Amino acid sequence: MVNQEKESTTGGIRRRGCSYQKGDFLPEESFKSWQNYTAALKQTPHRLIDRILTRSRDQAELDSKARSQTDMKKTLTWWDLIWFGMGAVIGAGIFVLTGLEANKEAGPAVVLSYVVSGASALMSVFCYTEFAVEIPVAGGSFAYLRVELGDFVAFIAAGNILLEYVIGGAAVARSWTSYFATLCNHDPDDFRIIAHGLADDYNHLDPIAVGVIAIICVMAVLSTKGSSRLNYVASFVHIIVILFIIVCGLIKADTKNYDDFFHYKARGVFKASAVLFFAYVGFDAVSTMAEETKNPAKDIPIGLVGSMVITTTLYCALAVTLCLMQPYYEIDVDAPFSKAFEKVGWDWAKYVVAAGALKGMTSVLLVGAVGQARYLTHIARTHMMPPWFAIVDAKTGTPVNATVVMLMATAVIAFFTKLDILSNLLSISTLFIFMLVAVALLVRRYYVSGVTTAANRNKLVACLVTIIVSSCFTAGYWGLSKHGWIGYCITVPIWLGATVCLWAFVPHAREPKMWGVPLVPWLPSTSIAINIFLLGSIDSASFLRFAGWTGLLLVYYFLFGLHAAYDTAKEDEKQWSKVEQGKNGYENKHIDNGS
Repeated sequence: MVNQEKESTTGGIRRRGCSYQKGDFLPEESFKSWQNYTAALKQTPHRLIDRILTRSRDQAELDSKARSQTDMKKTLTWWDLIWFGMGAVIGAGIFVLTGLEANKEAGPAVVLSYVVSGASALMSVFCYTEFAVEIPVAGGSFAYLRVELGDFVAFIAAGNILLEYVIGGAAVARSWTSYFATLCNHDPDDFRIIAHGLADDYNHLDPIAVGVIAIICVMAVLSTKGSSRLNYVASFVHIIVILFIIVCGLIKADTKNYDDFFHYKARGVFKASAVLFFAYVGFDAVSTMAEETKNPAKDIPIGLVGSMVITTTLYCALAVTLCLMQPYYEIDVDAPFSKAFEKVGWDWAKYVVAAGALKGMTSVLLVGAVGQARYLTHIARTHMMPPWFAIVDAKTGTPVNATVVMLMATAVIAFFTKLDILSNLLSISTLFIFMLVAVALLVRRYYVSGVTTAANRNKLVACLVTIIVSSCFTAGYWGLSKHGWIGYCITVPIWLGATVCLWAFVPHAREPKMWGVPLVPWLPSTSIAINIFLLGSIDSASFLRFAGWTGLLLVYYFLFGLHAAYDTAKEDEKQWSKVEQGKNGYENKHIDNGS
């Protein structure tokens, strides 16, 4: 391998383009020697408090782009973002989980599950949009949380964001195999290797999923605009197939299948909603493309909100169509739409459906690959992850290192793990992050350091804590009490009272410059409540896996991420101090000359 030397654009450090040295991964002062590292570990409590209490600045997030050595190319418009949004979202969720949840949890009322999860997702979209317009960087929710809630919360969210993308991509890749098997008139397990020595949920090895991810990796690395054009084609074909399913499926509809509409009652609807939130995962990938958008103030609101409204409408129509075509208890859980057409005598249609589903899932994988790499890139710019991941290739204008590593992790998970394990864990991570973004939006609107008084800050904290705690008790009561209602008469009014107090007694400290979420604090507060409520519908085993992953994140953070981020932040503060001193010196000199 030939190593070509090049000058780094940051700090004048001479680097080798293809070399891998310790400095590429741990360049900070704390890791220069074992003595430095030991001293840093001893300062862990002090550094942790500093990172918990210190918030980043909007400008600091924008300036961090310089650490990627090369800027990402601004090539995207609102039209690109709408198609990216639909391409990111419409995939395995609707084509696989609709059948699973209709059959097992919600029955024909699965359409209401999509309405609930869609409403929650739309509220989160509004919150994401305001942040993406104001802070147009590749970091997405990580950057937003870092600015408003501090480094520590942002890191915990960042780890779950990366988990969300890896698991989401793995789930879609495995679903790709299922629909490919349908297209070939085979059972999905015919294309998988059964490893009897492994645990039941991890012994169906999927080499096709790995192959698909490898192809997606090449596409994502080559060009963002090229990925956008490919996404156009795939998403357009996908929409045509969805319209075909709705129209042809309704021709074969039988209204008797809706007689037992509410078979699983409200509990089934909300339990399905928590899992079906998986079907809306991906729109946050669009917010990571803000850095590559030509006009963020115009393009991001249209792209994000527009794609979510279209997606929710299509989801509800597809859910209604499926449950009208056959009784909910006969719906196939692996390839529900293909098997539904087969059951009503239209065998040929199942191939159209399978081909459309494959197109859609390919789009989801492609947009997810683009989005997850940009998340990791921005996290690495803060040095919470090794800065090697932040490097943007000068030729392609894409973060090659981050893309390849994230998709390798996705391929490993996809090779081993079943879809139902993946979907539940994914929903926890997603709902948790969306809840934090809504909290961050309220903090952004109501708290500005040096502007908000101590009294108003304390009132804000009290209101936020009450909103979150009352929502947690509501979710807990829902999870523990099968038929009770007394608890809701206590927790819901407390949540409502806290939101009213925030609206009436805490003045806004900041108004959005270009685009803002409507109905603040009502919309973000409702988003917090719904996201936490849906968390209460997820099984305990998934929470244990979530806790295990968060524990691993904390171990990494205390050993490496905390110290790397602390050193980088202090270096940035020195640079800002020099800039401010330079400005003051220039201004004083100017005044002296003028006098």
